[in-house]
Amino acid sequence: MNTQTEYAAFKSDGARLKILASVAAVVIVIGAIAVDTTVVKIGSAHDVREQSFSPETFGAQEFPKIQADVEKRAVDAATLSSAVVADKKAAGEKYGVATSTGAVVPVSLTGTFGARKANYSEIKVDGLPADVTVRVQTGPAINGTDLRDAIGAIQFGQFTNQIEYQDAGSAINNEMKKAVLSGFDAETLTGKTATIVGVFKLINPKNWLVTPVKVDVK
Repeated sequence: MNTQTEYAAFKSDGARLKILASVAAVVIVIGAIAVDTTVVKIGSAHDVREQSFSPETFGAQEFPKIQADVEKRAVDAATLSSAVVADKKAAGEKYGVATSTGAVVPVSLTGTFGARKANYSEIKVDGLPADVTVRVQTGPAINGTDLRDAIGAIQFGQFTNQIEYQDAGSAINNEMKKAVLSGFDAETLTGKTATIVGVFKLINPKNWLVTPVKVDVK
């Protein structure tokens, strides 16, 4: 074999070695990727879509817990009113859950519905002083976050941001509407007697805006 032929053979062998080395490198990289990759089944617990916050799911899960807790702790309206008149701060601490804008207090009351205005109905409550005005949120819009804050178990730190925190409150309100307010026509409540369990934020002792968790219309 002459020198030129030997050189050509050497060059060919070198090219083959380079190709083999490149293939080996690719195989190693693919193997490393495979080791570091988790296969996620759509709809499984690891599916990113399942991990995103769902207000509707949250509301459906949390409202029954809130409802049960409020019913258990609800204070008779007359008893609560007397305690608030005596010492608003102490009454809030004894019966309610503190928030940055006032205690959210659970209450039970029986009374007769009066005028309906916007999204609430006034109610004349048995045993309360005449100067105490009570209104009940009867929809269609349910405002505020009193239900979300009613038992102290739902905190801002559980959520990614303020938007999720607000959405959680709205979702609980919506679930309450489905579970509690769908059983009657709010436009026909005037003159009817009802027993109500709900919560309100103790800001003005003589003005209660109650968000219900239970309404029994007679």
